Amino acid sequence: MPYWPQVKAFLDVVGYVSTAVVLVGALYGGYLIFSGFVPVLIRLGNGLTKRKIAIFAKGDALSSLTALFEDSDLFDVKNVVPITDVHDIGRAEKASIFLVHWPDWTENIPQILSRKGDRTALIIYAPQGRGLVSNEVIAELEKHRNVVLANLRGRLLNDVVTSLITTGYEKAKN
Repeated sequence: MPYWPQVKAFLDVVGYVSTAVVLVGALYGGYLIFSGFVPVLIRLGNGLTKRKIAIFAKGDALSSLTALFEDSDLFDVKNVVPITDVHDIGRAEKASIFLVHWPDWTENIPQILSRKGDRTALIIYAPQGRGLVSNEVIAELEKHRNVVLANLRGRLLNDVVTSLITTGYEKAKN
């Protein structure tokens, strides 16, 4: 075995190089996780626990939508602000998401849009069996940022979570 010392030396060098590649890859992967993924998780966690959601609905629709949030166990139900009358729209001022049940608020969309800030998400829930959103209203909604039009109840939680991530989170003042 006259070549064994050269083979061993070669394998040592290959081992050092592969160890260096793995370490650099792990450090780079850690950097990517902590610079991209972790901030999104923190924003989502803060959004789920601290941000307010104003639900514009009446009667059974309000209790049904509130139960949707409660049953999901993702949201703190104390952060849900029910809005049942046009005169109560001001209560939604501190909410970061407006969830509007279209059949109940068809005539009041301009008032809601006037209260919606640029960083506030607006989700219009318009079940197709209860009346379609007109082209004029859709054209008006397209002029605003962070607006979602959902026709299916199953999309609501997804749209709310997505809106919590994509809208800016401002730290609450103590």
